[in-house]
Amino acid sequence: MNEHKVSLEYFYKIVRSSALGLSDEKASLRLAQYGKNILVQKKRYQLIFKFLRQFTNFFAILLILGGLLAFLAEYLSPGMGNLYIGIALLVVVVLNALFTFIQEYQSEQILESFKKMLPQQVTVIRNGEEKQLEAAELTVGDVFLLQEGDKVPADGRLIEEHQLKIDLSSITGESEPELRKLECTHEHILESRNMVFSGTTVQSGNGKAVVYATGMHTEIGRIISLTRQSEKEANPLHKEISRFIRIISIIAIVLGSVFFALSILLGQLLIGSIIFAIGIIVANVPEGLLPTVTLCLTIASKRMAKKNALIKNLESVETLGSTTVICTDKTGTLTQNKMSLASLFVDGMFINVDRPLCKSQAFQKLILNMSLCNNSKYTSRGLSGDPTETALLAYAQKFLGKKNISSYPRIHESPFDSKTKRMISTCIVEGRKIAFMKGAPEVILEKCSRILVGSSTRMLTADEKNKLTQTYCSLASRGERVLGFGYKQTSTAKVKEDHFIFLGLVGLTDPPRKEVKEAIRKATSAGIRVIMITGDHTLTAESIAQKIGLINGKPNMVTGDQLKNMPQKRFRSILQKENLIFARTNPFQKLQIVRALKELGEIVTVTGDGVNDAPALKHADMGVSMGISGTEVAREASDMVLMDDNFATIVNAIEEGRTIFDNIKKFIAYILTSNVPQILPFIAFVLLGIPLPLTIVLILAIDLGTDLLPALGLGNEAPEEDVMRKKPRGKNEKLLTKNLLIRSYGIIGVLQAAAGFCSYFFVLYNGGWVWGQSLSFQNPLYQKAVTAFFASVIICQVADVLICRTRRQSIFRKGFFTNKLLYWGIISELLILAVIVYLPFTHSFFGTAPLSLFELLLSVPFALIIFFGDEVRKIYIRRKNKFFIKYLTW
Repeated sequence: MNEHKVSLEYFYKIVRSSALGLSDEKASLRLAQYGKNILVQKKRYQLIFKFLRQFTNFFAILLILGGLLAFLAEYLSPGMGNLYIGIALLVVVVLNALFTFIQEYQSEQILESFKKMLPQQVTVIRNGEEKQLEAAELTVGDVFLLQEGDKVPADGRLIEEHQLKIDLSSITGESEPELRKLECTHEHILESRNMVFSGTTVQSGNGKAVVYATGMHTEIGRIISLTRQSEKEANPLHKEISRFIRIISIIAIVLGSVFFALSILLGQLLIGSIIFAIGIIVANVPEGLLPTVTLCLTIASKRMAKKNALIKNLESVETLGSTTVICTDKTGTLTQNKMSLASLFVDGMFINVDRPLCKSQAFQKLILNMSLCNNSKYTSRGLSGDPTETALLAYAQKFLGKKNISSYPRIHESPFDSKTKRMISTCIVEGRKIAFMKGAPEVILEKCSRILVGSSTRMLTADEKNKLTQTYCSLASRGERVLGFGYKQTSTAKVKEDHFIFLGLVGLTDPPRKEVKEAIRKATSAGIRVIMITGDHTLTAESIAQKIGLINGKPNMVTGDQLKNMPQKRFRSILQKENLIFARTNPFQKLQIVRALKELGEIVTVTGDGVNDAPALKHADMGVSMGISGTEVAREASDMVLMDDNFATIVNAIEEGRTIFDNIKKFIAYILTSNVPQILPFIAFVLLGIPLPLTIVLILAIDLGTDLLPALGLGNEAPEEDVMRKKPRGKNEKLLTKNLLIRSYGIIGVLQAAAGFCSYFFVLYNGGWVWGQSLSFQNPLYQKAVTAFFASVIICQVADVLICRTRRQSIFRKGFFTNKLLYWGIISELLILAVIVYLPFTHSFFGTAPLSLFELLLSVPFALIIFFGDEVRKIYIRRKNKFFIKYLTW
């Protein structure tokens, strides 16, 4: 694209227009050719179809199948309670689908925020006259007018400007509004001052521009396209939950099919085989898992919100915990974004910044330079503008006063940009034209031939330039941002950039946030690499990195220019190094870095605040935007918003995320354990021919009633002592592991089943039952035996939930009563047990009967074995016993 480079006459030929704009007829033809000036979204599906899509996961399919089988059983044998089972299963499916649907719907709002950046109305010249029309009707060749406060409606080239300043932060990330010009000022179109871009804002002045790009062909449209290409991948937790569902579903299908066929072969009636199939499915599927995960993540996100971290997508809480690399901005995130003067070098010496005793002509000229070569200004809320310039003006006003600025009118400005590294403003001072210049010290020194010391000037020798260079380097090595200042008298508004008179040097500091150093140390001890990605100068980036402990020794510094031509192999090699800093980069290079890190297998958390950061925020495993300084688009594209813009908040959130993964693993271990005493009764029913020890409705009572709240309590468990002293969990580390299955199915689950069968057979034999005798579902003895089995599972689950609170740490060290929510869960579990066992109105629905105290407590010895046995396991784990670590660590 060279629209900014060609002459204005040739530009008119390109867009087939003129300064008088288009006629309505031509505009209509152009609209048909180029389309409306809107940001095109992906084809949207109706909400009902999105909701129905949630019923396609394995759990949903299995539970729907179980529900249909229950309805079939009700049809074949009415009045057996299967109707209620079918309804309960379908309700569970709908609730789970609703949770997932809501989360997905929220994520689709990201691109909507881009629409808000376009104005609704715009003033254009049509048929030679000014008129108002909708921004969507703007087309290539239209001439549109810009006034203070307007949002630019399309990409255009200026044909007229009057002190026009544009806030380009939404596109380029530059915080300071820039003056526009009619001439091309830069090779790159985004930095050329004769162009305006869709979605940016007019801060002051006015002008006219000719449209050359609309809608998705604009710069912001390209960002949207890039964001669209960066489709959000499933986060680690989502992948793990999907894997867990798949494995458990396969187990359910295999067991259900094998034992359904086996029951038919053993001569069971069809209705009995159907009930058996339902039981296998319901026993294997932890119906409360997805709601429990969602509720636990919600609780965690609320805790994080209190710590200034607002989580938008619930599953992202855990993603933070698996982070291996944090790519962070510098200004405002690692630092306070509050510049202040630290050093002042004038008259050939350093002077006290707080109480300058020197009031020489050089000092007065330097103070004047700070005020006049400056675009910050006073507003009703105080100083507004770039932090560097506001710091200079605030300091200078101590000696000049606010009124003095307006008495020195500016007649010309040559703005600062990354290419020239200097700013020049020409002002009328006491009737004379004076050009003031500030910028990078090496640039200022190159343009100066004399130096002002005291009240007289002298030649600036090569030896003096060398000394000033050493002074500048000394300040920079202390972590200060150094600016040089010069001036000269002129007869014209626009000056030649030579023979300036050198005034002095100023060193500014942007202090790091106090808590960042500890946060960096904490992240490092947790095995997380922190990479700074900034648009600032290498010296500034390095100095801040040293102060906050981000690097030790010499940094591996990479600039944006180096990155442009770097071979992929070398780039990937550099990304694996420590002490890594990227300076002078742009947002598209940030996206390049994020992509490369992910290709290397890293879990990447990235920070950003501008519209142009949206692709990187979305492509990262965890996008973190700024709540104070961030744009709406960045906040929409991110997974988490820092309400205090503070890096330390990210590290605190990572600790929360790690805890969540551990806690989800804990309640999965807890929920899976009860599968064994739920499945074995059906297998015993088929293979041994005994009355079914546990009914389907009681299985649902366990999964959705007694297990749900204690599992939620585990999700609220505080972190164990070493959570931030471990390396990030491996990308291949699973929620459902071999050791967890051994623990849940092979040890604790077997003990629970043993407790259940022990109580079940005790009640049966004590009631006169003999082996081989069949009992109807309405038989009081059968109902009492089933109740005893159910009660045994609940009592053992109380012991199980207590041992699941820690995976390595002793429960005695952790403290028994530190998790109030868990104990409310246990109380609710026991209350549900009491209601089902002892309240008469529940007996007909659940098929239960009252138990004596002795019968109720038959499983307590098994519960004690579970509790103290696991304490022994933890002792050996902490002692790093190889056998226990290999087979019994979950």
